[in-house]
Amino acid sequence: MNLKLFRTSSVPEIALLIVFVIYIIFPISTPEIMIPMVDSPLGYVTIFIITISLFIYTTPLLGILYIFVAYELLRRSSAHSVVDQSHLVNDTIRTQYMPTNMPKPMTTQSAKDAEMDRMNIPHETTLEEEIVEMRAPIGKSDPVHYSESSFKPVADKISGASMFYGLP
Repeated sequence: MNLKLFRTSSVPEIALLIVFVIYIIFPISTPEIMIPMVDSPLGYVTIFIITISLFIYTTPLLGILYIFVAYELLRRSSAHSVVDQSHLVNDTIRTQYMPTNMPKPMTTQSAKDAEMDRMNIPHETTLEEEIVEMRAPIGKSDPVHYSESSFKPVADKISGASMFYGLP
């Protein structure tokens, strides 16, 4: 291991390196207060400015490691809206942010069908749909009538003929 890199680093840089490694390794969730700040355009710009400044003013190792930290921070802070009846507060849906809080997947087909029936409410036919169904000519045309004719087409046999036969 090259210790020369750590000899040129200051104590705050080494401490920041240790904090970054701990944040990447352990599943530390973002505090609820910070999530709206991180998951916003201003938060993205701030993370980008911090990344550039780490590359300019500190060691490249710290800048590269911060790219992974920024990715994890954005991934852990991104809003995952999950509809769950237990999280309804005043007829509004609370947003859950960590993917670990998502409901467990259903295993049986009957449970999946019941969930789909709950999400897909029955569709009522509107007045416009009734009028279009009643008046539209699509699919309600008269049956096809073939007319008899005395005309009989004549075709010569052309078997064995070639398009290039007889050309100079």
